[in-house]
Amino acid sequence: MVVIVVLAVVAAMVAISETRPEPRAERPPAPSGDTTSSPGHTRLEFAVWGTDPEIKAYQQVVDTYNEQTAGVDVVIRSWPTAEEMNAAVRSGDAQPDLFLLRRDDLAETLENGRSVPLLDLLDARGLNIGDDYSRDSISAFSADDDLQCMPYGSSPMVIYYNTDLVDFDKMAARGLQVPQEDRRGWTLDQFRDAAEFASRPRRGTRGVYIEPTLEGLAPFVLSGGGDLFNDTTSPTSLALGENDSTDAMRRTLEVLRDPQLTLSSAQLARRSGLEWFEQGKVGMVAGYRSLTPDLRRVEGLRFDVMPMPSLGSTDTLGELTGVCLGATAKQHSVAKAADFLIYLVGDESVATVARLGYLQPANLEVAFSEAFRQPGLRPNNAEVFIEALRDIQMLPLRDDYDELEALVGPQLRQLLMRPVLDDLDVRLDAIDETSRQLLDPTLRTEDASATPSPTD
Repeated sequence: MVVIVVLAVVAAMVAISETRPEPRAERPPAPSGDTTSSPGHTRLEFAVWGTDPEIKAYQQVVDTYNEQTAGVDVVIRSWPTAEEMNAAVRSGDAQPDLFLLRRDDLAETLENGRSVPLLDLLDARGLNIGDDYSRDSISAFSADDDLQCMPYGSSPMVIYYNTDLVDFDKMAARGLQVPQEDRRGWTLDQFRDAAEFASRPRRGTRGVYIEPTLEGLAPFVLSGGGDLFNDTTSPTSLALGENDSTDAMRRTLEVLRDPQLTLSSAQLARRSGLEWFEQGKVGMVAGYRSLTPDLRRVEGLRFDVMPMPSLGSTDTLGELTGVCLGATAKQHSVAKAADFLIYLVGDESVATVARLGYLQPANLEVAFSEAFRQPGLRPNNAEVFIEALRDIQMLPLRDDYDELEALVGPQLRQLLMRPVLDDLDVRLDAIDETSRQLLDPTLRTEDASATPSPTD
């Protein structure tokens, strides 16, 4: 009887197996560069850079989109830094359909045709960028009468200060100059008093450190009514030797090169200015919003932010990023890539990344939300980042800023580190003249024509 039952069960299982369809095999991941990951699915590669938490936040946004959207598989490809990502893109090792881009890299990207203009694509999807983005952020990523990349991050340069070393209440009690109670702005004289208050020889502290670079000094020059370049669109030289720029530099250097207030060459040989700040040995440094999470992790460091000091105006520089559609999207699906771009810059997607503290969103709706302001976390004066957005000055769209910094860097460092500074006007004129080696096309043409050809 038992044998009969067993034989009956086996026969039934065989019959069922003959009529049941084969189980579907799991879809293997498509190799990089494939157009589709399975029939009917478009595969889009999104190139990003950042810290591990940032990459995970981007992945969370992508995963949610993939779950909600049929026919598209968006994949993340990441690098630790923008420089590494750009090197991969420029060499052809990466050919993303969408990618993050610093504004400093926009000129080179356009010159090599690696992006797709956006205005028509955004209009077709009903996105009115004028509602949630500042005019300056849109202008920053525009060229050839079109929006070339979607504004994503926009952070002004501000002053981070150690609240144990720079205590405005104690300064006021001692009769020193301090900012108004709302802490929304301050003068260069108030900035100097703060640096002097934070400089305490017995504790080995210094008041301030500003990088001796064009980027570090530019906010002071611009705030003093000067210009960094001799032309706002097609410069042929720096303009540090011009009247207003020279006056702003002179006033600034009186503070930044004071050996009692700033770090010495010997100290900087041991640690960077930021590392001294993290150790509680420097009262103030300049930086962007992306610095905030790193400082939050420093045990015992209490800090806040102020705008850059004013020498007459509140102008400053900005750290700007955008999201671009890559030219390879034309081979895959520009329409689907644009659909994902719309999702990526939407309020909830941007808020997911902004909550980490690195990103100051160009999306103003999110910038004014608690996702960015983060009440209860340092810095307490986070509104400074938002209010200083309107003060960001756009530099000419060029692809050689790193080369320019390297070219004039030694002369700029002498301005801040040389024990005795002789005629400032002569030195600034010399820096402007040095810059022409890179910026002035006529000078480069003359040099090229003077070079003997191989047949000469």
